[in-house]
Amino acid sequence: MADVSVLDIELYDQPIGTLTRVAGDRSLFAFNQDYIDTPDRPTLGLFFKDEFGGLRTAFRPVQTQVMPFFSNLLPEGHLRSYLAEQAGVHAGREFFLLWALGQDLPGAITIKPADGENWPPETLQKADTAAPANRRNMLRFSLAGVQLKFSAVENTRSGLTIPASGVGGDWIVKLPSREFTGVPENEFSMMRLAAMLGMDVPRIDLVDIDSIANLPNGTDRFGTRAFVIERFDRHPDKGRIHTEDFAQVFGVYGENKYKKASMRNIASVLAAEGTDEDMRELIRRITFNTLIGNGDMHLKNWSLIYPDQHNAALSPAYDFVSTVPYIPDQGFALNYSRVRDFAAFDEDEMTHLAAKAALPAKMVLDVARQTASDFSEIWRREKNSLPMLDDVRTAIDALLPTLPLMKGNR
Repeated sequence: MADVSVLDIELYDQPIGTLTRVAGDRSLFAFNQDYIDTPDRPTLGLFFKDEFGGLRTAFRPVQTQVMPFFSNLLPEGHLRSYLAEQAGVHAGREFFLLWALGQDLPGAITIKPADGENWPPETLQKADTAAPANRRNMLRFSLAGVQLKFSAVENTRSGLTIPASGVGGDWIVKLPSREFTGVPENEFSMMRLAAMLGMDVPRIDLVDIDSIANLPNGTDRFGTRAFVIERFDRHPDKGRIHTEDFAQVFGVYGENKYKKASMRNIASVLAAEGTDEDMRELIRRITFNTLIGNGDMHLKNWSLIYPDQHNAALSPAYDFVSTVPYIPDQGFALNYSRVRDFAAFDEDEMTHLAAKAALPAKMVLDVARQTASDFSEIWRREKNSLPMLDDVRTAIDALLPTLPLMKGNR
C-alpha cells in the first residue's frame, strides 16, 4: 500500500498548494512557492492571513481529518453519510472524501490527485475491499449542510435536473427534512421576507419534487416540495466565484460551529475587511433572524465572498429558517456579544456588540430599529400569503411580543 498520496489544491483552476497524506492517515497542507511569491495572488481565505496581513505558510499535520479550512468544504450529517457510502469511504476519512468530491466544492476551489490517479485510488482499493462496486460512478455532490441538498442545473423546458456528475450545477436543491415537517416551505417564506426587507437574497423557488428529474437513488422523500436557491458561487460568465464560511475563517471544525466564536467576532472581521454596507447588512440579518426565531445561524451559515478574487465581502444570504416551531426554547445559535437568548437582544446588548466589534453604535441601533419596524409591517401584510405551515406563523407570532425590538411595533 502506498504510504503517500498527494492532492493538488487549485483556486480558479490554478494550482496553489498540495494536501499530502502520509503514513498513519495524517495530512499536511502546503502552499506552492509560486503562489507564495506572487504579490497579487488571489485570496484563498482570511484564515491564511497572519496578524501583519501577510500569508501564513506553516501548518501542523492533522490526523484522519484534514485542517479545518478544507474540512469545511465537505458536507455534514446525512449528506456526508450518503455521499461517503456512495464513494465507499468512511465518513471520517476526509482526505479521501476531498479526493472523491473535489470537482464540485463550494467556492472556486477544486481538488484533484496530483498524479492523475482515477477514483477510487489504489490506496483505498487495497485498504477497503468492502467498498461498493459502483463508486466510480458516484455522485459528486459536496455542498456543505445537514439537510440533504444537491447541486442542480436548470432546464427551462423540463424543470430542475440533478446532474449525474454534480459538476457545474448553478442551483441548490434542498429536499424535505427527515426530522421536521415543512422546512422547504419555511425556508422559502423566510427568504422571501428577507428579500422584501431589502436583504441580498439569491433567486429562490419552491418546486414540486415530482418536477425534479434524476433524483439520486436512496434519497428519501419526506414531503412534496423542495426549496431551490441559485448558487452565488457560480456565474454563467465568470465561472466559479470564491467563498469562505466563518468556520473556515476562524479555523473551527464543523462539529464546533455553534461554539468557538460569537456574532461580535463575525462583526469584527467585517469591520476590518468589509464595507459600511456589509456591516449594515450584517445587523439587518442578525435582527431579522432574531425576529423570526432562527436558532441555527451558526458559523457555517455566515460567509464571505470574493467577487474580485482579492477582497472579502459579506456573501448573499442563505439558510434563513424559523426554528422556533421545531425547538421552542432555542436561542440564537451564537452569542450576540455576551448572551444568545432572543429576548436578550436589546439595545444594551447591541451597544456592547458595537463597542467590542468596533462598529458605530448609532449605526447598529438605527439599522436594528428600522429592520424591526419594517419587519412588523411586512409580517402583518404577508404572513398569511406565504406558503409556510400554520405552526410557523403561530410560533413567530408568539415570539415577537417577547422581543425588546418589537416594543411599539405591534
